[in-house]
Order: sequence, then C-alpha cells, then structure tokens
Amino acid sequence: MTGRLRQWFNPSSPARPEPTAEERRLGIVEVWLVFGITLGMSALRSALSLVQSALRPGPLSDQSVALNAPAAVNQYIDMALQLTYALQLFGWGALGWYLLVRAGFTLRDIGLDLGQPARDALRAVGLAALIGIPGLALYLVSRHLGVNLTVRPSTLTETWWRTPVLVISAIGNAWAEEVLLTGYLVHRLRRLGWSENASAGVSALVRGCYHLYQGVGGAVGNLVMGLVFARFWQRTGRLWALVMAHALLDIVAFVGYSLLAGHVSWLP
Repeated sequence: MTGRLRQWFNPSSPARPEPTAEERRLGIVEVWLVFGITLGMSALRSALSLVQSALRPGPLSDQSVALNAPAAVNQYIDMALQLTYALQLFGWGALGWYLLVRAGFTLRDIGLDLGQPARDALRAVGLAALIGIPGLALYLVSRHLGVNLTVRPSTLTETWWRTPVLVISAIGNAWAEEVLLTGYLVHRLRRLGWSENASAGVSALVRGCYHLYQGVGGAVGNLVMGLVFARFWQRTGRLWALVMAHALLDIVAFVGYSLLAGHVSWLP
C-alpha cells in the first residue's frame, strides 16, 4: 500500500485540545439528544420496520416500500404535508449546523462556505457516479435474492407540484443526512477522542441503520456510502460536495422514477 493510500485509510486526526471531563460528558449527552430526536430515532423505527417486514410470509422482494407516498386525499393538503416533511429535514440539518457553529467552527471549517462552487460541483458528480451505479447494482442483486424490499422512490400522483416537491424532498434528505451524519457526528466523535476510522464507522453504521426499512441491500449500500462520504469529508473538509452529491442521487431516483414508472417494463 502506497503512502497516499495508507494516509487515506488511516488519516491522522487534526490537532485539538483535549476536552475536559465536563466537556466530554456534555458532548456525549448532546450526541444522544440530537440523534434521539432526529436520525437516530428514525434508524430505530427503520429497524423495527424491517423486522415487521421479515415476519410477513414470503420474501422481502414481494413487499414494497415507497419513499415519497401520498399523505392526504386532497392534493393541496398532500402538497403541504410533503413540504412539511421536507421542512423537518431542513430543520434537522440546521440543528447540526448550528451546534457546529456554536462550538466555534466557521462555515469554511466545515465546508459549507461558497468558496469552491465549481470544484464542489465536480466532486459531487464524481461521488454520485461512484455511489449511484454500484448502489443500483447492489439493490437489483439483493432484490433478486429476496433480501430487499421493492423500493418505489415515489408513488405521488401526477400533479403540477410533484416534480418540484420531489426535488425539495431530495435536497432536504441530503442536507439533513450529510450535515448530521457526516459533519456533525464525525466532528463530535473526534472531539470526544474517537479515532478518524472509528468516527467514520459509527457515522456509516447509523446511516445504514437509517435505511434498514429497505432491506439488507439498502442498509449495506448506505453503510458503504457513509464510509466513503465520511472519509471524503475527513480528507477534504468539503461538506457542500457531499450535500450536492446526495441531492443529485435522490433527485435522479425520485424524479426519474416518477416520470418512468409505468412506461418502462424493468421498473417495478
């Protein structure tokens, strides 16, 4: 293994003052509180959802799960509820951003400044391709093996607001997951004395559990995505690139599925 690869897989933590016992205790409490009301609780519900699906007769692939499903009969109430769900995701991400800034970090420190728009966009496209293509293959294989549910990215009815709402939902998902799971959690664990590898591993594990409702393939694919994204942030510090890459993946999945479902034979 070359020196560059060794440094990638075993990066050194940036220099930082050792936290006091009180800071460590409050930091642990803060992490539990943040994830107890955001993605951590969602991960617990996701795990229970998979158990419920596994207890039903037949393979998981005979069951389906919709990522964006109608929430009301009236289309305008439905639209309002969809936007409310997205607003909650933006709020979760904003909480992680606020706590990082409150801890003394600037937007540049966490990679949310606008200093590298072109480079961030190029990195986002590369990361989306790196994750998206193998991820789709993993989903198809795991579904064929009967260990993954049939994932329907959108079952929203065809309305004038469907596409913009799906785009907003995709951006909300990306913002919440990357700010909380990558920026906030990896930093907080690092501050508590965890190694870079351990911090990345915990972040990826929470991300994988958050997607357990999809089945084994969804969980494993997102765990790998979490490892790649966490290491990318540790090496580059550019969180915008991750937010954009995640948003691009979800926009293609949500909008693409809504436009093609029922028109091509290979889509469930």
